[in-house]
Amino acid sequence: MDINQIIDNIGILPESSRNALKEIITEATYPKGHILFRADKVETKVYFIKRGIVRAYTEMEDNEITFWFGREGDTVVSMKSYVNGRKGYENIELLEECELYEVKKQALHELFRKDIHIANWGREFAEQELLKTEERFISRQFKTSTERYRELMNNNPDLLQRVQLGYIASYLGITQVSLSRIRAKFR
Repeated sequence: MDINQIIDNIGILPESSRNALKEIITEATYPKGHILFRADKVETKVYFIKRGIVRAYTEMEDNEITFWFGREGDTVVSMKSYVNGRKGYENIELLEECELYEVKKQALHELFRKDIHIANWGREFAEQELLKTEERFISRQFKTSTERYRELMNNNPDLLQRVQLGYIASYLGITQVSLSRIRAKFR
């Protein structure tokens, strides 16, 4: 996805502000399996996915729990690091080779101080991320596993072809056996 589309999906900026923002954005490519963010580390960058899929997970005893997938157009950010400058709790793993747009948090925050349009764009970005987190929380707490799977099929059908089933099961909060049973109902 083009950086202009990603910027506009967050909020429309005047041309001069858009250009100032684009000046601090670089491109990076990382291989499948690369760990972009590590838990218990302060992250200093924000990424936008140009091409590829990533997952956010946390490690619990002998288990990894996937709680988010990002794909083209999505933002990859440790909100705890972004907002508070504190260590994050998530690991971010690339599930495909990824082309990313990268911005250093410090440079972005400097633009927030200089340009009210970019500051408002940053507020809109944070608000959108908060709403996405809230939707995931509500889905996980109040919907059945079958409802969560149906929602995934309807809203993100490409994930079912691009992400291994173990990660999908973890994301849905179920075992792979339960996922197989649910998938059989939809065939």
